[in-house]
Amino acid sequence: MDDDALIERRLDSTELLKGHFLHAFRDTVALPDGSSATREYVIHPGAVMIIPLLDNGEVVLERQFRYPVQQVMIELPAGKLDPGEDVLACAKRELQEKTGYTAREWARAGLLHPVISYSTEFIEIWFARGLTAGASRLDDGEFLEVFSATPEQLLRWCFEGRVTDAKTLTGALWLQNMLSGQWPLTWQG
Repeated sequence: MDDDALIERRLDSTELLKGHFLHAFRDTVALPDGSSATREYVIHPGAVMIIPLLDNGEVVLERQFRYPVQQVMIELPAGKLDPGEDVLACAKRELQEKTGYTAREWARAGLLHPVISYSTEFIEIWFARGLTAGASRLDDGEFLEVFSATPEQLLRWCFEGRVTDAKTLTGALWLQNMLSGQWPLTWQG
């Protein structure tokens, strides 16, 4: 396969927005056939998502209102990386901040690019087990409910369209394949 026949090359770049969280650009690019086009995209710092497994086999989830879609969403816990932060350190921090849980063991599952058409965002996927409950430390202005469900319930909600969040759908796929033994994990303490 020849990637050069597909690669677009930046000719010019214009900053559209520099916010607290997002940084948007409009680039002019040279297409593989020699013509040009524009591409608008958002620079994102990256994030982690955690699939927290309770000793009883249930998975820890959260419900949170997401303003852009004007809905309360069922999601796996997740959060963005701070500048220079190690991804596992971020996963541990976000799990504790969002849910109050800490974990005895961790396993990296993979990497997700949720919106490749307009963002540089990536999400590192981590499993956590050996959970111990504690107090959450939500950010100012952050409101969510933490609850647990069986993997079967989560998968049913995905099938029924109750779960539509891309990262949670991907997490459910990982969970299903990990539990079936198809996608083994390497756990670390």
